[in-house]
Amino acid sequence: MGQVIQFVSKSERERIRLIQEARAIYDSIFPSADPAGERHDKAATARSDAGNLA
Repeated sequence: MGQVIQFVSKSERERIRLIQEARAIYDSIFPSADPAGERHDKAATARSDAGNLA
């Protein structure tokens, strides 16, 4: 009891899938060679997720 189910539209799921696919392609073309790049990636992800209000 007390569970909340959040509706995610089909278009939103498709948008998320396309973003994940684009990130995977980018990472395959420009692999991170140093740990400093990993910290940058995490910061970029946090910034991109900040715009989600859902």
